[in-house]
Amino acid sequence: MAEREKSKETMGTMKMNDSNDAAPSRRARRIALLVTAAACLATAVFAAPAMAAFGISSLDGTLTDVDGSPTTQAASHPDEITTTTAFNTISTKWGEMPDASVKDVFLDLAPGFVGNPTTVSQCTEYDLAGRGVEVLCPESSQIGTVELRINVFAPQTVYLSLFNMVPPPGKPSSFGFSVFGVPVHLYSRVRSDGDYGLSVDSPDINQTLSILSVKTTVWGVPADPSHDAQRCQEPISATGVCVEPASADIPVKAFLTNVTNCSAGPARTSAIADSWLNPGLFDAASFVAHDDAVPPNPVAPDGCNAVPFSPSTTVVPTSDRAESPTGLNFDLEIPSTGIENPTGLGQSHVKKATVTLPEGMTINPSAGEGLGSCSPAQFNSETATSPQGAGCPNDSKVGTVKIETPLLDEEATGALYIAKQNDNPFNSLLALYIVAKIPERGVVVKVAGKVTPDPKTGQLTTTFDNLPQLPFSKFSLSFREGQRSPLSTPRTCGTYAVRSEFVPWSAADPDNPLPSEIQTRYSEFKVTKGVGGDACSGGTPPFKPGLIAGTRNNAAGSYSPFDVRLTRNDGEQEFTRFSIKLPPGIIGKLAGVPYCSDAAIAEAKAKSGSAEQQSPSCPAASEVGRTLVGAGVGSVLVYVPGKVYLAGPYNGAPLSVVSITSAKVGPFDIGTVAVRLGLKVDPETAEVFVDGVGSDQIPHIIQGIPVHARDIRVYMDRPEFVINPTSCERTSTASTVLGSGLDFASDFDDVPVTVTSPFQAADCANLGFKPKLALSLKGGTKRGATPAFKAVLTARKGDANIGEAQVTLPRSEFLEQAHIKTICTRVQFKAGNVPGEKCPAASIYGRAKAITPILDEPLQGPVYLRSSSNKLPDLVAALNNKQINIALAGRIDSVEGGRIRNTFETVPDAPVTKFTLEMFGGKKSLLTNSTDLCKRPHRAIAAFTGQNGKLHEFNPVLKASCKKAKKKKARR
Repeated sequence: MAEREKSKETMGTMKMNDSNDAAPSRRARRIALLVTAAACLATAVFAAPAMAAFGISSLDGTLTDVDGSPTTQAASHPDEITTTTAFNTISTKWGEMPDASVKDVFLDLAPGFVGNPTTVSQCTEYDLAGRGVEVLCPESSQIGTVELRINVFAPQTVYLSLFNMVPPPGKPSSFGFSVFGVPVHLYSRVRSDGDYGLSVDSPDINQTLSILSVKTTVWGVPADPSHDAQRCQEPISATGVCVEPASADIPVKAFLTNVTNCSAGPARTSAIADSWLNPGLFDAASFVAHDDAVPPNPVAPDGCNAVPFSPSTTVVPTSDRAESPTGLNFDLEIPSTGIENPTGLGQSHVKKATVTLPEGMTINPSAGEGLGSCSPAQFNSETATSPQGAGCPNDSKVGTVKIETPLLDEEATGALYIAKQNDNPFNSLLALYIVAKIPERGVVVKVAGKVTPDPKTGQLTTTFDNLPQLPFSKFSLSFREGQRSPLSTPRTCGTYAVRSEFVPWSAADPDNPLPSEIQTRYSEFKVTKGVGGDACSGGTPPFKPGLIAGTRNNAAGSYSPFDVRLTRNDGEQEFTRFSIKLPPGIIGKLAGVPYCSDAAIAEAKAKSGSAEQQSPSCPAASEVGRTLVGAGVGSVLVYVPGKVYLAGPYNGAPLSVVSITSAKVGPFDIGTVAVRLGLKVDPETAEVFVDGVGSDQIPHIIQGIPVHARDIRVYMDRPEFVINPTSCERTSTASTVLGSGLDFASDFDDVPVTVTSPFQAADCANLGFKPKLALSLKGGTKRGATPAFKAVLTARKGDANIGEAQVTLPRSEFLEQAHIKTICTRVQFKAGNVPGEKCPAASIYGRAKAITPILDEPLQGPVYLRSSSNKLPDLVAALNNKQINIALAGRIDSVEGGRIRNTFETVPDAPVTKFTLEMFGGKKSLLTNSTDLCKRPHRAIAAFTGQNGKLHEFNPVLKASCKKAKKKKARR
């Protein structure tokens, strides 16, 4: 042994016999060196007649235990695996010759059957080349034998040693043997784009080796002393028995491990080969595991119920704060000791992994900003050596992965990518791609996983199925940290558990495992701090929304966009609904703005966000503003724009607006969100308010993704749409915002909070104020007559709106109290959809009409006598059209000896170009003449106060229906 270690001459254990089966001597071996050169030429000449089709004539093999019986125990370590490949031959005068010299042989092993090259030493290329025909590889690197039938001048069988080689770049492992100094290499390969089984490739075989057949035997435990007889310096016969057995002198560890899946039936081995004569024209063959019976019986792996499977997990978020953006570190470990123990069983490979995060740990919408996605084509283009970003783009990366395997010294590293929505293996909204590589070994692992969010709670379940049947000792996945982390921690402090379920390939039916075969693991973590690192708070979360509202240009009476912004902080209750009452005088010009129809709104809801962006459902003419909603947790939100359209009646409101938002963030398109808000106008003050009760809820969760809306901005910025008041009194925008309480899905614990934002118009004094009033009577002019009355008020464009109007009639008119018979009560007046519609018809004493530039149609309606807290009933004009209802109430009293006075104390701050009041005459007249109206002119007293405080008083003439005097004829 010492001499062998010194010279390494015995390390090339080549066994050969000639056609007479005589063992070669040292002299014969040296002669073989000369023969080899001649053989190179002779082989080409001898092979010339081989014009028949090249092919594999037979392919067979065995997987056996020490006693020679077939190895069937799953995850066990067989004694050896033998594969025999024979090629088509022809008969010549020089003996049997191959049809053509074999060029490439590619052998595919059954998925799950693996070899562990780390359990033996490695031989270098230099030592395999050796000295002449003598191989210098160490005995500790031998993993089996090769029996090669070739024709060099004559058919002969050559016995060779198979060694574990130092793999070249890009190969997981390499094996080799040497024939007369000619190396033959076998390279392992992981079928990354298929079933992740192992393949052994022997490319570009030297064509001078006229190979008839090759029998390869790989030892299951190479260092086992049972193989020492085949580990020697020189063979003594064609049987390969050594004179001096050699020890591997390394720890006895298993090299081969059987499959762990018993449901797939007998393991199949397949091969393809081509020739130098027709490169690329492959012939194929295969066989299944079998016994030695005649005929052989297929043999399937068994004993899967005895295969151990004991995964363990550790799952820890990167943040311990409530409702905060967080990464996640997930570690899965599988014991690997059994894969090296010759008498033990390896662990089953993981077939399926399902991880369910605790309820409350959800997707963080903020992660979508700037995020990309990976298409199937990009995912499939990933190779072991492709640079990062050449396949899945860098902007689709959301984490990193590491995989440690007992088969290699290096670990596979890579990334976790977001798969393209609805264009992934699951056609799902959310999916993940794992790509892990060992470039120096040519290994790439690519798997896809489906992420399923609960549509009601947002709880996340991720499933990776049909995982590669390859052993690993540790799998580590880390979601990225930071404000754009893809996950959000639960909203309250406490202890939470991540549930993981694992299905082994060793299950009786891996696709339908029994409950007892599924391994469930729980990994707990704690949320110990409140939002921002504050102390944890219990009970119902706080709710302190903020409101900022107002026009951008507050010049009185001018057009200006009106902006509203609602905000809340992390850790507070979610928005559910809100109502907003605009400052008095903030009104919209509805004239010329069509409605977005109910059908168009329904169409928008059914469209994807991208489709809505490309082709809005509502007409552009109905657009009155836009929205911007900030969603997510943490200090960085994702903002989604939308549009606001004017719409028709909704849930009892005569008007509505609908916010249509294309819910498209980064690579995700979760549809179109339409939130419709009912608009009402106070009939007495014309104040506009959003009716929260009659409006849609603010979405909290869409397709299982919580919105976490924290910043809602509404910009009513249609040109010349919103008009400022002409009053400069300090007012405010008020909003009642409803928080979600403890349970967002329930309305019963919603918490209402009212918030205000101050508002005040400016430069009111710069507005003029000089309305005109024309008064007239129609009917009898004599004393006691009861004429009809008409008042026409006109306003100048650009003036302040009227705030109060008071008209005192001249003494020529008394109140005809005898005609005051039927009066509408206040209760009756308020009943119904339109003010006054439930009043008795007899309570109508006139009609009124208001023309305003902000409406397409005038406001008009009956004038009622309505009960009052004053001595006399009120005179109320119920003005309405299809959009607006206004109740203009006037107080009737008498002054200065019975003069009738009517005062409209509260007039809406809205532009009216013309207002006409017509009171009935005759039996319904409220006036009676106290004198003959035609004797002289009678003037009323008009006192109008503008919304800007300016007073305009004048004395309009009360015109009567007096006949003009006839002109006398001139004398001739």
